Amino acid sequence: MDIRGLLLEVALTYDEDEGTSSGVHAQDLLRKAGEHWEQLLPAGFEAEGNGGSGGASRTPWIGVYDPDITRDPKQGLYLAYIFAADLNTVTLTLQQGVTSLEAKLGGGEKRRRYLRVRAEQLREGLAKDLVEGWGVQPDFKCKVARARSYEAGSVAARTYSIDAMPTETSLRKDLWHMAEVLQHAAVVERTLKDEVASNGLPVTERVEGVQEEHTGLDGFRPKDGSDYYVLIRQRKIKKTRSHEVLVSVFGEYIEKRGFVPITKKMHPKDIVLRRDGAEWLVEAKTVKRGNPTKAVREALGQLYEYSHFLYGEQGKGEPYLLALFSEDIKAYAPYLEKRGIASIWKTVDGWAGSPMTVAWGMVDAQ
Repeated sequence: MDIRGLLLEVALTYDEDEGTSSGVHAQDLLRKAGEHWEQLLPAGFEAEGNGGSGGASRTPWIGVYDPDITRDPKQGLYLAYIFAADLNTVTLTLQQGVTSLEAKLGGGEKRRRYLRVRAEQLREGLAKDLVEGWGVQPDFKCKVARARSYEAGSVAARTYSIDAMPTETSLRKDLWHMAEVLQHAAVVERTLKDEVASNGLPVTERVEGVQEEHTGLDGFRPKDGSDYYVLIRQRKIKKTRSHEVLVSVFGEYIEKRGFVPITKKMHPKDIVLRRDGAEWLVEAKTVKRGNPTKAVREALGQLYEYSHFLYGEQGKGEPYLLALFSEDIKAYAPYLEKRGIASIWKTVDGWAGSPMTVAWGMVDAQ
């Protein structure tokens, strides 16, 4: 079931009075949202529906998480489709976790005031074009404390009328755009710090000069090819959750195209593909905040290094090179092709790739 279909079905069938038991149609749909949307989300993202625990929620919702930021709606930043209590609208919103604040701020106006100020600071830290055309505070038609906190905690939002729901393509474009906004907002969040005011309540202040962390292949000091081979195999390379999901989703897809994906005992290689005696070395990279530059640089460097040291220096035939990305790398695709590296990426409705991947049968010609 696609995004549009599931949202409409929940809106048309949800009934708070039916409770949360298994067998209640709308509740079952919410519980299976992650399963239904697994192939539709940006690579590495996860979804989970919530119709209430104990009692049914007045405002059911579906969270969409980047696990590298958080997958706990009690804290951190995440995306959510939140239905209004009258079920006439559903809002896609960039949310702040509210539940974790209850111990210090309670569930009333103190918490809402804190969330509103913080939402404003997060939005101010974002590039204007990222949130242009997106509203701020939605109206969930509900007086319940948590729903009002969701309204206050919204950083950017777009509300859809159930009677005039946009097309599936529009909904996916909005979601993928907001996934990019979420990643930018997480960077802004790292510049914010809570201070304790004279009244004992937390006040968010901006900390200047906080730098974004970068990781790569620093730390390698090989003397020769065999030394490199040992070092890279012994070194523990941290893989993010979104990276692992990207590899997994791609593996499921490419197997259906007649390739054999192999990840076991392939470290430090992300994934190897085999078909008809040929081998493809694949390096996977998640694109953050819509900027593929860093991901492309790392993929190019690692593919060349691995091909040389793990194949050429070991007396093996050098493989075809394939860079796998979580989204379109645009002008970098021909740049990589000129250097003998094909590229493939996740799209809102499937997969696309550079000319070499079309020739290999990995994707269809566009």
